Amino acid sequence: MKKIKIAYIGGGSKMWARVFMSDLAIAEGLSGEIALYDIDVPAAERNAKIGAYINKNPKTRSKLDYKVYTSIEPALEGADWVVISILPATFKEMRSDVHAPEKYGIYQSVGDTAGPGGVLRAMRTVPLYEGFAKKIQEICPDAWVINFTNPMSICVKTLYDVFPKIKAFGCCHEVFHAQEFLCVALKELRGIDVYRNKIYTDACGVNHFTWITEARYGDIDLLALIPEFEEKFYEEGYCEQEGHGRFDFLTDPFCYGNKVKMDLYNRYGALAAAGDRHLAEFMPGSWYLKDPQTVKDWQFNLTTVDYREKQQAERIAETIEMAEGRKPFPVVKSTEEAVELMKAIMGFETIVSNVNMPNVGQMPQLPLGSIVETNCVFSNGQVKPVVSKPLPNAVINMVYRANGNIETCYEGIKERDLNKIYLSFANQALCDRLTREQSEELFKEMCYNTREYLDPYFDLDGYFKK
Repeated sequence: MKKIKIAYIGGGSKMWARVFMSDLAIAEGLSGEIALYDIDVPAAERNAKIGAYINKNPKTRSKLDYKVYTSIEPALEGADWVVISILPATFKEMRSDVHAPEKYGIYQSVGDTAGPGGVLRAMRTVPLYEGFAKKIQEICPDAWVINFTNPMSICVKTLYDVFPKIKAFGCCHEVFHAQEFLCVALKELRGIDVYRNKIYTDACGVNHFTWITEARYGDIDLLALIPEFEEKFYEEGYCEQEGHGRFDFLTDPFCYGNKVKMDLYNRYGALAAAGDRHLAEFMPGSWYLKDPQTVKDWQFNLTTVDYREKQQAERIAETIEMAEGRKPFPVVKSTEEAVELMKAIMGFETIVSNVNMPNVGQMPQLPLGSIVETNCVFSNGQVKPVVSKPLPNAVINMVYRANGNIETCYEGIKERDLNKIYLSFANQALCDRLTREQSEELFKEMCYNTREYLDPYFDLDGYFKK
């Protein structure tokens, strides 16, 4: 039995924390403490109560002691692992991120990574991560750090820039969905039903804009199946996500029919790994996000903040029911891999999976130090990046632009230089349709909409009133 302490920053999470807690319970061979820290203390307390119920569940294999901390320092003290999943600001700020650009004809299906929404979210998030990195360096410098927060690339960039010796990586499930898509093609076309961890994929890029250049199951070339799959399913669409029906993209705002993914494959000869909702935001706005009808035609959805608020209210109500014992907490294994990766680092097994880390040569087409998403080998206290295959020239050109925007945005936030941040904002693919005056107006409006969270770090009035 391995005894560990996990510090969970954002321990009041209504989604990621519960997934993580359930996966830990299903895993075998672990014990110790989960330190839940959140500025929303009652939310963390509810998760601690749920944790106590999890420990009583007959399916639980690893029982951990859930404790709530009202400050970050004691939560980090003695931590072997630090998990971070936070929502930077509130739905009020997210509403501006996602919907303010619509008056200029810019529609965003997610708004947390690329596009104008991704830039503003980064402006609120990076200063917080600077503080997290400093505290980890001071209190638990040897801890492994797992990030779930978006924008993923810039969060991981901040951790390593502030604390260069940090042992951190970012986990994202988007590539998993592409693997599930390939497994669906294998089943539909060849009658072979396998789970995604049984296939091999070579993926690289930046988070939410990662591309698969090779995919195999045994001697079967899975990418070669895509044209045949398209002949059968392109027009009607096919939602591949585990637990969902093929046509759930018609009703579920988070689902999609993979039509964007298949169209990009036809154009570029590589399989874009993220879901259609993310991929569309890295492409020119006139392609897939021209207007709501275009989005519908491409079989994905604009996930509104109204929907997110409704979903959050439902999750809080459900969490309260679980914490009070009026509704059972389902102890089941999710499709996430964070716990498996942790166990591999602790020496239980060896795993190859895709994560976000600084480029030390695993993606030769991008500058060293960029945060890239590639395969890595997890084993015995180490995470070793795997050198990826090169992307086609047309693809790497787009990825290079996305990475350049991340680097410029981060540099501007680090230096508190609003002009540099604006240059990243104006260079987003979705902003290509704007005139210079429009992009300046929109940037100003969005900054002022979220100024409560920006004023401690940026001189908005000094910049915009020049």
